[in-house]
Amino acid sequence: MLRIGVDLGGTKIEATALAGDGRELLRQRAATPAGDYAATLAVVARLVAAMEHELGETGSVGIGTPGAISRATGLLKNANSTCLNGRPVKRDLEALLGREVRIANDANCFALSEATDGAAGDADVVFGVILGTGVGGGIVVSRHVLLGANAIAGEWGHNPLPLPREQDLPLPDCYCGRQGCIETYLSGPGLAALHAKAAGGALTPREIVAAAAAGDEGAEWTLQLYEDRLARSLANVINILDPNVIVLGGGMSNIERLYASVPRLWQRYVFSDRVDTKLVRHHHGDSGGVRGAAWLW
Repeated sequence: MLRIGVDLGGTKIEATALAGDGRELLRQRAATPAGDYAATLAVVARLVAAMEHELGETGSVGIGTPGAISRATGLLKNANSTCLNGRPVKRDLEALLGREVRIANDANCFALSEATDGAAGDADVVFGVILGTGVGGGIVVSRHVLLGANAIAGEWGHNPLPLPREQDLPLPDCYCGRQGCIETYLSGPGLAALHAKAAGGALTPREIVAAAAAGDEGAEWTLQLYEDRLARSLANVINILDPNVIVLGGGMSNIERLYASVPRLWQRYVFSDRVDTKLVRHHHGDSGGVRGAAWLW
């Protein structure tokens, strides 16, 4: 069975075709038409048609989007590609492609990819985490995405940071209109802001990690506080969901020390005598979203 996945990003639209065993047969990409809803959907349809023509086979189509389909209206919501918000993306794509289309947000697609044939391929319950410019998450149970009654399952980035301490105050403003959201602390910009506030100077997350490795005490303090914040936040997830595996993706997932330090720290916050949840790095990298979209079928 041919499975086609499309990652509908803000700057590029990427498509892949997978064989039934997960082998990638073909990949194509195109620029996303800025702010143009109709043109964006037309690019998706063109990529799908081109891949099917080249492979000589019609496939199922899954779409990863930066938002989610509202259960109340059937329209897309919460997308940072704002021209998609409030639009019947699923219905319109189905009309263009002449078949049913499955849609999930990009964090859900990432989690599904890693739970199907990635870093958590042998796990029953997987929590996939995006730590990048923003913070998102997705839940996969027995290789099926858990969507939820409000289509927001796994959206942990806009929960408040657990157990805020003096170093976490004042609670930072979040673009969502609330204060103290996990995203404001654990995103890449959140780490950079923490270091700038504590040590002065503007360093990128990569530079902070390098400085800490070189013995800079300020950078080391920044990373230790970041790790404790991540441990507190993931401990809440473990206490509620109790996943077998937590997979990290996004730019911050490349901080290698997280995989040893955070599980050591979360022990004190998890309501159990022992924590068997594993924290692992993604296997498919930037391909996780588009592969997960294909695995929606």
